[in-house]
Amino acid sequence: MKVPLDRFDLDVDYEAEHRVTGLFGVSGSGKTTWLEALAGLRRNATGRICCGGELWLDTERGIRVPPEGRNIGYVPQEHLLFPHKSVRGNLLFARRRALRRGVVFERAYANVAEVLELEPLLERSVAELSGGERQRVALGRALCSGPSLLLLDEPLASLDAQLRHRILPFLKRVRDAFEIPILIVSHNPTELLALCDEIVAVREGRIVASGRPMDVLTRPEVFSLAESQGFLNILPCRMAGHTLHSSTVRLGADGDGPQITIPRVNAPEGESMLVGVAASEILVSRAKPEGLSARNRLPVRISSVREAGHIVLLAAQLHESLPPIAVEITADAMEELDIGAGEQAYLIIKSSSFTTYSEHEAAGQDPD
Repeated sequence: MKVPLDRFDLDVDYEAEHRVTGLFGVSGSGKTTWLEALAGLRRNATGRICCGGELWLDTERGIRVPPEGRNIGYVPQEHLLFPHKSVRGNLLFARRRALRRGVVFERAYANVAEVLELEPLLERSVAELSGGERQRVALGRALCSGPSLLLLDEPLASLDAQLRHRILPFLKRVRDAFEIPILIVSHNPTELLALCDEIVAVREGRIVASGRPMDVLTRPEVFSLAESQGFLNILPCRMAGHTLHSSTVRLGADGDGPQITIPRVNAPEGESMLVGVAASEILVSRAKPEGLSARNRLPVRISSVREAGHIVLLAAQLHESLPPIAVEITADAMEELDIGAGEQAYLIIKSSSFTTYSEHEAAGQDPD
């Protein structure tokens, strides 16, 4: 597919192998243009676009399906809700399109309202909603149409840090509850690590890397950008318990991994969560550390070592159910450690270094 732009042409050839794909790059790299071309909003796009066996674009054969003919749920950055309608009215707007596609709308509507916890909001006007609530309604409206592809353009970009921590688990819930392909555009590596099965890194309209999220984002030519955006390792976990000042979680989507200590979180035991820790906040030891104040001392196997400019990136495998953890150390520290791929080590992480992403962090409420 090719789309001419002012400074360069978007020129990409890619076939997604997994259900949830992320497009990563700086602003102006061509990510949103790619998404808009898939949606049929770029009339000057040429080449071929196929989704789920449906051919949407083939300029050699004169095929160009208009946006309304592509069964897409599209959530732009601005959300674009109808301000004169209630939340219920915004969701019902998708009814005609859903019926046209043979979707049982009442079932889809009820499922979306439950998954996104929209029932308490249905009679409220859009003007009364917080930023996080508007995001959930926009996402719900897109899903109510029964799309065969969901497009999300910078889904968390307009939200502050507290709202991002609350909405990210909702996006993860949507990913798990709806078996549809999803394409997420983002310049934030945290979102993509938490949600995507594969990532495509784009620079000036060209693909520079693609593959598993951690593999792509820790490549030397990509990591400098990821680091500048705030690189966090994102790990699934389940709440295990609480003390007066801290909480404990078991890592892994099923809670079958190691237990770690994190800052106290207002979440019930068994709750599915996400935790993040910056690659630069992790210390590495070759021997089992003793007598430290850091609460988390985790045995790992080093799976790869990569130089990225003035730093060295280690990929550490903590548990078979978890993605590798990226650890950033200086070249001098690496020389002293003298450690290589396949060797055992220990990660040392203070509990305060973890960031938590939980639907219960804001006591069940989106802040205004």
